[in-house]
Amino acid sequence: MTKELDTQHKSLEKAKKELVTAATRATKSLDRERKKLTREIKAASNRSKKAREQLAKKTERLAKATSAKVKRELRSQIKKLEKLKDAATTEAKESRTQLRLVREDLASARLHMKRALHLDKALAAIDRQIDKITGKKKKAKKKVAKKKATKKAPAKKKTAKKKTAKKKVTKKKVTKRRATKKKVAKKTTRRAPRRKG
Repeated sequence: MTKELDTQHKSLEKAKKELVTAATRATKSLDRERKKLTREIKAASNRSKKAREQLAKKTERLAKATSAKVKRELRSQIKKLEKLKDAATTEAKESRTQLRLVREDLASARLHMKRALHLDKALAAIDRQIDKITGKKKKAKKKVAKKKATKKAPAKKKTAKKKTAKKKVTKKKVTKRRATKKKVAKKTTRRAPRRKG
């Protein structure tokens, strides 16, 4: 009897996992498809808009044109632009219909995903209750103590400042010594006054 219950429980767990993974996969793929279709619609509508603007300009030029050659060229260009515009509008229309279908599928996939997650949570709660009743305790996870980052004061900068200060002091001493030496040299180099005689 217990073996049957174990197998049923295992099959239920497996089905639950498969449902959750399938729902998430479907939701992600449909969301990608939705984004792709919206980009395509935007690009097609931009192409259609540009073609329409160019058509308006060409028709104005055709109305103002006088030579037959220019008129022929403008008419051929207008035909090409009309084809481009029609193709872009049909593409945008088809993409919009596809997008509508994708949005419907995405909404249903999201609903399935929500249900699957609720089911997952509900089964986890039931498992916890069963463990409480039966007296099973889950193995506690080992807590890893995080090391506190110690902030060290930048010692190099202070030493650099001290060195510069020392240099300044030594420079002052050297300049004072030189000045005193020059004064002594001046005194010794002065000539003694000549005696009359």
